[in-house]
Amino acid sequence: MDSIPEANERRQDASGVRYTLGDSDDDDESRSSAVRLKPTLNVFSGAAINIGIVIGSGIFISPKGVLAGAGSVGLTLLVWVFCGIVSLFGALCYAELGTMIPQSGGAYAYIRVIYGDFPSFLVMWIAMIMLQPGAFAILALTFGNYCLQPLFPDPSCPAPYIAVQLLAISAIVLLAIVNAWSVEWAARVQDIFSFFKVVALSIIIIGGAVEMGRGNVDNFKNAFEGSNIRGLGEAFYSGLYAYAGWYSVNIIVEELKDPYKNLPRAINLSMWTVIVVYVLTNVAYFAALTPAEILASDAVAVTFGERVLGNFAWIVPTAVVLSTFGSINGNLLTISRLFYVGAREGHLPDVLSMLNIQRSTPLPSLVATVSVSILYCFAKDVYTLINYFSFVTWTMSAFAVIGLVYLRWKEPDASRPYKTNLFIAIFFILSCFVLVIMGTIAAPIDTLIGLAIVSTGIPVYFIAVRPVKKIEWIYKVSDAITVWIQNFMMVVKEETEDSKEKLS
Repeated sequence: MDSIPEANERRQDASGVRYTLGDSDDDDESRSSAVRLKPTLNVFSGAAINIGIVIGSGIFISPKGVLAGAGSVGLTLLVWVFCGIVSLFGALCYAELGTMIPQSGGAYAYIRVIYGDFPSFLVMWIAMIMLQPGAFAILALTFGNYCLQPLFPDPSCPAPYIAVQLLAISAIVLLAIVNAWSVEWAARVQDIFSFFKVVALSIIIIGGAVEMGRGNVDNFKNAFEGSNIRGLGEAFYSGLYAYAGWYSVNIIVEELKDPYKNLPRAINLSMWTVIVVYVLTNVAYFAALTPAEILASDAVAVTFGERVLGNFAWIVPTAVVLSTFGSINGNLLTISRLFYVGAREGHLPDVLSMLNIQRSTPLPSLVATVSVSILYCFAKDVYTLINYFSFVTWTMSAFAVIGLVYLRWKEPDASRPYKTNLFIAIFFILSCFVLVIMGTIAAPIDTLIGLAIVSTGIPVYFIAVRPVKKIEWIYKVSDAITVWIQNFMMVVKEETEDSKEKLS
């Protein structure tokens, strides 16, 4: 494992000489005109990114799975609280890692610094070929499905799947253009849609409160009757799916203003907001619907709207559309940065680490993200494929936080602008391993298939990323393609202080 200063130095050296637009006598003017990712996001934009990605489609589809596993109203609500606490603890641990290792990329960056290139490449490999674009495609397809629902209200006659796919792709392309044009625009879109999705869920919460005010509290009597301890594994996985994305702001930490203060603030603001909204939303569901009605519904929120909101039931599918649209934007912002950082470290093609000279946005990385995600929109088994990698997500998170504990011992005097309690770190690590074990016991074949796909990255690493002997013709072809893309997209390498000195 590297020390933090050594790792940061290696990151800069590995990237080589980077392009500069030219020096200036005024350092501030030079920095403002440099081709680099700029810290333009404030604490509220950071929180909005986390909220916008976490509150996607999960809160509208996971309640049924949590209840099916937990078996009772009381245990279901406890599961939602517990899943929120686990996600919050993981986010707080990442807050310490993100302020100690202020590099974009999230867990990928932390694993690279702490454990080295090979483990971090496997994280990037599986994120690139499966996890990120697959989950992104599911989100976009959910958006397309709910957009068309008013036109096809009969469940026996759903919308044509090709129409769902075209809407999903249209949303991806539209938001990709926004992200390519300006980080500030993308942040504004995220702020707006995060606000409206919280407002929409607040309407559901208020509707539930009105129902309780009318005396509809029967579902909360004998709340733990029928609890199913054996089904907690299914309940936890469904609940944690709804909280997925708690680590998102860490992926773009280099674009956050004053990250040493704003990263922990954004994490706390976003995660506490999500926990409160999720728990109260589920209380609202139980105020209006019986457990049997929730289990019988394929769209719990829509059923709730039809029961409680009457003529305003359209608010619920609108809320889903807003939620998924905002999440698409947030995921584009973060996934493109993850691939950008992977390329900057030499784990992906070099061109993906380049920025547009006019907009300072990672245009090649955005195009790659959109292209792979669109392909997954046409995959029939994308939902099944994503299930193979639940253990990867939690194993990766566990080892990142194990690295936090290790650094406390190895580098006790290192700068830690934010420091989380070790109990929180240990609790999160144990929770991750329990989830991995439970998932493996429940679906051992899925875990084995996931491991087999992860292992495909091993030959790629030793042949293409860190070859013993360079294959000249491959590098020549790669260089030719890179130059063509640079000319076509007007992109160059990020400017650093080293590059300014070498080119001056």
